[in-house]
Amino acid sequence: MISSAGRTAIVTGASRGIGRAIALRFAQDGLRVVLCARDPMALDETVREIENGGGVALAVALDLRLPESPAQLAATAVKTFGRIDVVVNNAGATKRGEFELLTDEEWTDGFALKFFGAVRLTRAAWPELKRQAGSVVNIAGVGGRTPGPEFTIGGSVNAALLSFTKALADVGVRDGVQVNAVNPGPVRTDRLVRRLAADAAEKGIDLESAAEELVRSANITRLGEAEDIAGLVAFIVSSGGRLLQGSLIDMDGGQTKTI
Repeated sequence: MISSAGRTAIVTGASRGIGRAIALRFAQDGLRVVLCARDPMALDETVREIENGGGVALAVALDLRLPESPAQLAATAVKTFGRIDVVVNNAGATKRGEFELLTDEEWTDGFALKFFGAVRLTRAAWPELKRQAGSVVNIAGVGGRTPGPEFTIGGSVNAALLSFTKALADVGVRDGVQVNAVNPGPVRTDRLVRRLAADAAEKGIDLESAAEELVRSANITRLGEAEDIAGLVAFIVSSGGRLLQGSLIDMDGGQTKTI
């Protein structure tokens, strides 16, 4: 039985959206949470919310695109709380757009945070994860399974992260570390709301109509909420989810149609 008492989780991209929801859920479940993102003010606000609810949290403002930052984050977690039990690699947004207009710099930036940031942080935390029989959850995306014409960078990065998850899961079997990935579909984050607002303005409709149109065009049950993903991640790293290993879980309202 895995108890939440005394467990420490690192959550990247934790200042907003899915990462923030995961950090809040972990704190609610009794984990101590190390939140990482580039925006110190947004991180501090989330930490205050956790502490006001009786939880324990630490904000670490770092740019995980920098090669030295992931190791710094892992070391800070160990120095502060003495252990690392869970790593959630959630940080990283990629540029959408027409393939011919996407630059080398935009491709490099897409991989720098979401892929290499995850690889480096997992590697830095691995000795502690082995010691604690811990868990890694990579937040990828449905574009890794079904890429789209305006999502060439994101689809490629997500596919690489899913492949990394499968390979690392075999290492995890050997070392006693649980490794899985979650593929969210459209989730009502600030980023999606901006996209919906742009669609609404272009088509002369309101925001809710744009959301309904996205649901219809994607042929899904509804838009997701960040809390939906957080609930799944909380289950994965609990005692009840421990049999999951190397799983690539689509939480997308049915958007992924392939087997």
